[in-house]
Amino acid sequence: MLERIHLSIVQQVERQGSLTAAAGVLNLTQSALSHSMKKLEQQLGTAIWLREGRSLRLTQAGHYLLAVANRVLPQLDLAEERLGQFAQGERGALRIGMECHPCYQWLLKVVSPYLSAWPDVDVDVKQKFQFGGIGALFGYEIDLLVTPDPLFKPGLRFEPVFDYEQVLVVGKSHPLARQAYVKPAQLTGEVLITYPVSPERLDVYTQFLTPAGVSPRRHKTIETTDIMLQMVASGRGVAALPRWLVLEYAEKMDVVPVRLGRHGIAKQIHLGARESDLDTDYLRAFVEFARGTAQWAQVAGLPG
Repeated sequence: MLERIHLSIVQQVERQGSLTAAAGVLNLTQSALSHSMKKLEQQLGTAIWLREGRSLRLTQAGHYLLAVANRVLPQLDLAEERLGQFAQGERGALRIGMECHPCYQWLLKVVSPYLSAWPDVDVDVKQKFQFGGIGALFGYEIDLLVTPDPLFKPGLRFEPVFDYEQVLVVGKSHPLARQAYVKPAQLTGEVLITYPVSPERLDVYTQFLTPAGVSPRRHKTIETTDIMLQMVASGRGVAALPRWLVLEYAEKMDVVPVRLGRHGIAKQIHLGARESDLDTDYLRAFVEFARGTAQWAQVAGLPG
């Protein structure tokens, strides 16, 4: 009845836009592809596609089959990859998705000792633009998701591994540098520099500016931390970053952290994984190494 090739055909026809293109990707002839799907439709007693001129439109059954293909095929691909690694005497690979820019700097402090402790495990890191966050976990594209803003969903578990404070970053000669904390209204005349993330997902907006009904004079986005801090040091604007990250750069750049509001903005880095994978030894070990960065923060004199 239903076989893996059927799922692959439905998925590729949807992706490629035609039977001919899908056949080329799957190394099949178009006639063989068409015959296989017609036979399946006969066995199932329902149509997968409806023809509209030269194009195909998925039926209700076809849409359901496509959803199954998108869910099941990545799992089968991962299973084959893992089994191949076992056959070669390898333990596997840990695929990590990053959902925040500054978290990458933190991740480096975890990956180095982890690789030393687990020499038979490879680590692959994907940035946000390469995958879909929560969807990537459900789709088996990644094994761990690093995020400061977890979305708790059935089948997933998020664990906090590192506490930090989100602060305002200003140049040493900036008037706000001499204050214990800043108020939202004090940023109305400032150029706020952030990573290229929508304001709805930036803590400086959601937890500081927006509740006060305040906006900066201008909002500018920059991809890299180094360039962002160089802009701040040269008086081109202010930024919002984790305190520990600012302190790491403070010695080589003329920037200082200032608390956002009297009580500050407390945050946590979370690691998310599929509940079914949490017993995997090398994945569990990575979570424990990540928790160990709290000890690094204390040694470095940072809030952790």
